[in-house]
Amino acid sequence: MSVRGHIAAIRFGYGLRLGEAPPEDPEAWLLRQIDNPAPPPEGIATPDALRLRAEDAAALRAGQDRPRAPNGRAAMEVLIRDEGIAFAARRMTAEQPFRERLVDFWMNHFTVSRRASRTASISGAFEREAIRPHVTGRFADMVVAVARHPAMLLYLDNAGSVGPQSQVGQRGRRGLNENLAREVLELHTLSPAGGYTQADVQEFARILTGWSVELQAPPHGFVFRAAAHEPGEKVLMGRRFGEGEAAGESALRFLAEHPATWRHLAVKLARHFVADDPPPAAVSAIAAELRDTRGNLAAVSRLLVRLPQAWEPLVKFRAPADYVIAAVRATGLDVARADVVLAGMAALDQTLWRAPQPNGWPDTAAGWAGPEAVMRRIDWAYTLAARVSRIDPRAAAEAALGPLGRPETATAMARAGSVRDAITLLLGSPEFMHR
Repeated sequence: MSVRGHIAAIRFGYGLRLGEAPPEDPEAWLLRQIDNPAPPPEGIATPDALRLRAEDAAALRAGQDRPRAPNGRAAMEVLIRDEGIAFAARRMTAEQPFRERLVDFWMNHFTVSRRASRTASISGAFEREAIRPHVTGRFADMVVAVARHPAMLLYLDNAGSVGPQSQVGQRGRRGLNENLAREVLELHTLSPAGGYTQADVQEFARILTGWSVELQAPPHGFVFRAAAHEPGEKVLMGRRFGEGEAAGESALRFLAEHPATWRHLAVKLARHFVADDPPPAAVSAIAAELRDTRGNLAAVSRLLVRLPQAWEPLVKFRAPADYVIAAVRATGLDVARADVVLAGMAALDQTLWRAPQPNGWPDTAAGWAGPEAVMRRIDWAYTLAARVSRIDPRAAAEAALGPLGRPETATAMARAGSVRDAITLLLGSPEFMHR
């Protein structure tokens, strides 16, 4: 049995599917996923989702019933539900799980949460339009795509940000909002270690004034509102920027390629793919690759595959989404029950696209490995095991862990009183909790 094949599937993906053999050449299997992306998923585009949102809001204001789908639920609710099902189904059946993991990593890095109701209908579109096309592209391109996307502009309130000296600002309508500027500096690019100041936050916020969203009339989506843009030159981190929409993109690219950004990203990537306490050698190697390639994420992904530290088995505690997806893949749950994935994520406190804060979900064991949280996993595993109780537990164990499974787990499963109990023991084992 291929130990490295199972590590590749678990560490860089979501584990094998029931009946799936581990890759014979794990490194080549991973590299193919970087170099040969599958066709992008289909889904409703942001302008159409915003149009539905506008129609829904207009109907409510008029005291009318919401626009209805044939099954009687509101159109917006159907859209949000369909996006979630598509997310789960794609990961249950993914032929390129490494690429899906990269999508999930960058979605968490650039968190847009459905806790802000204005983004609920476009979270899936944000993934398809701003994240997925750039996971093996240039980081600076992803930063610009994210900052321009209506989901981020609405989530971090930049859509209503107005320059104090702009035409709109001088009429006393609204004011400067610093949320997007602060989170781009703190979370998306430099990090506090980059040495920016509150003055930089304010100047960056002025640069980004006018970056807004058209919600009321077509064409729905990003719009630059010149009347709300702060006039005059701005100075960000010692760099001077002029006026207009182009200055915003220039500032974003400047931050995206800053040396502090490379270090910040290197730590996060090493934490996700190597260990909670990232080895300094791995961090240095990733930072150097980012610097030398000017943020070429395909090159960085290839480096991750080559890092010897990334091949240590089962050192990362699985986050709930990772745990649930791995469990349904290993037990062969039919994709028609993708709703089970969404319910499982919610039951384990990682509801899809609902991170509590802009810094996203935790990526270390401390965030997920408390006693109560582990017990909830076992309870959920017992419920899942009832749905798949006709499978061979040994086949599930081979898909889930292969040679990484402990003898103690195999013995306990063999002695279990039922298939359901055996599968629960597998999914509740310490080794399955890790990747």
